[in-house]
Amino acid sequence: MKRCALAFGTLFSLFTLTSAFATPQEDETRAFFTRFVEAQNAHDLKQIKAMLWDSPKMLWFARGEASWGPDAVVSKLKEYYKGTWQLQPNMSHFSVVMVNDEVAQLMVPVAFTRGHPGEPAQVDTFLISQTLLKGKDGWHVASILPVADTHFK
Repeated sequence: MKRCALAFGTLFSLFTLTSAFATPQEDETRAFFTRFVEAQNAHDLKQIKAMLWDSPKMLWFARGEASWGPDAVVSKLKEYYKGTWQLQPNMSHFSVVMVNDEVAQLMVPVAFTRGHPGEPAQVDTFLISQTLLKGKDGWHVASILPVADTHFK
């Protein structure tokens, strides 16, 4: 019984140390994504814009519509923020692939609580795919693509 408890404790410790085997870049991208979500939940458009890739090719595809460039993305978010907009990522399913030292592809299920002004909010979960680029001043979001099927394996 003691061996079983010890084995369980060891196994539990390994699973709870989410970044125990992560590279520094993976840890950086996880921290960056967490700050990006915090900025969205605070409806901090200035901070969000600073975290987006400063390029007309920066893409956010949502609700069947492409928003190109950080100004268009911030404009769209400004409209969404008139209603309800909160994100709750399931970080236990956060996954990142380092394409190279300066490009990361991440995926994470996110529960969106959203609603138009004056209407009841609804919660929908999407698998969010983001491409991050690392420049001289850190990571930036190059693309955001929601996927309706959240059964990421």
